[in-house]
Amino acid sequence: MNRMGRAANFVSTLTWDLLSKMTEAPKNIYEVLKLLRAPGGCPWDRVQTSKSVSTCMKEECAEVLEAIDLNDDELLCEELGDLLMNIVFQAVIAEEKGTFSWQDVQEHVTEKMIRRHAHVFGEFEAENPEEVLKLWEKIKAIEKKHRKNDSILDNIAPEIPALDYAEKIQKKVAKYGFDWENQAQIIEKLEEELNELKTAFANGVEAEIDEELGDLLFTAANLARFRKRDSAELLLRAANLKFTKRFKYVEAELKKRGISLDEATTAQMEELYQEAKKCL
Repeated sequence: MNRMGRAANFVSTLTWDLLSKMTEAPKNIYEVLKLLRAPGGCPWDRVQTSKSVSTCMKEECAEVLEAIDLNDDELLCEELGDLLMNIVFQAVIAEEKGTFSWQDVQEHVTEKMIRRHAHVFGEFEAENPEEVLKLWEKIKAIEKKHRKNDSILDNIAPEIPALDYAEKIQKKVAKYGFDWENQAQIIEKLEEELNELKTAFANGVEAEIDEELGDLLFTAANLARFRKRDSAELLLRAANLKFTKRFKYVEAELKKRGISLDEATTAQMEELYQEAKKCL
């Protein structure tokens, strides 16, 4: 039997019972990853880089957020473990390069949390969440004094979701008074941006339409941020979940009637969607 044949035969014999009996591996995730990266370890894990692992980390972050949205504690526990594995993986790779270690990561964040909670571990006072945030920002400003930045917007990670990014830059400039006075002003701006989007559609210039649509989304994020309730990201996630539940209802009802999505008319789906809005 050739190598491919042996591999296929091995995969076909895998069962949950056999997998559950694999107890030789260490229980500590750091030690597991060290062994996987060592000579004779896992061929896939050994060739990974900080960049390649980062793609997996983005996916794991998304799955953690999904578990939170679903209010599924068991799933959240599992997904947090997967995310932690990716974090430790990055540290192990860095340790191999001699830049920092997993221990360095733990010590750094512990020191930072103690330093930024000076009202708990130090002599400063903060009586409510608002005062805590003000103190937190003052401490962060002191920490960053040694860093050279050309703009107050330089320290925002560009990889975060675009709606979160929009709110962060809006919060930064708002600290210096560059902000709206009330929600009504932002709603007026939304109407202005919507009219500009309509004009762009009338002109038929795709690049102009894209730009105006982006401006509309940015202004909507501004309204969410100004309201100081849930972030635009959370609001959109909630809207996504609501739509998903309603459309699954549409699918289920069509299935009861023996109608596939390909066969269903727009009118049928719209009728069921409106029905879903009433009963869900």
